[in-house]
Amino acid sequence: MSAGPLRRLVVLRHAKSARPPGVPDHERPLAPRGRRDAPAAGRALAEADRLPDLALCSTAVRARQTWELASAQWGTPPPVRLDPRLYAAGVPELLHVLREVPPEVGTLLLVGHNPGLEDLVLELAGDDLDDALDQVRTKFPTSAIADLTWRGPTWRDLTPGTALLTSVTVARGAKA
Repeated sequence: MSAGPLRRLVVLRHAKSARPPGVPDHERPLAPRGRRDAPAAGRALAEADRLPDLALCSTAVRARQTWELASAQWGTPPPVRLDPRLYAAGVPELLHVLREVPPEVGTLLLVGHNPGLEDLVLELAGDDLDDALDQVRTKFPTSAIADLTWRGPTWRDLTPGTALLTSVTVARGAKA
């Protein structure tokens, strides 16, 4: 890893969405399971001490609802930037957005969609702990959280293969 402060990228795939007839993909809301899982994702992040300094979130309804329900589990949520470029983004677009993050941000939460998020995790992770890469290669389901750490002076220095994938968690809320 290169020199610089330790940085953390926490990647959260939106919770399970509904598929109401006639609703455009961008406007799809969370399904009942997603409404249970998103707060569980927020609790998992808090319990693992992975609360972000800044969140970047897709403008899609299901991603925004995931962010709102997850961050409601924390005392004081960090600032969030809704970014339309995160919707349906591939790795090049995601890296472009990440490289714009201010250098004072140590931990960043990225809330978005597959296949882009899964591909991003696999692209950035040069190594892993406890077979986390195998987990992502097998499946990166809704409400999955990937925790990547790396060292670099700025987010512009984030390059493929330089991060360590320290954990993958799939948050699931209990049925009422």
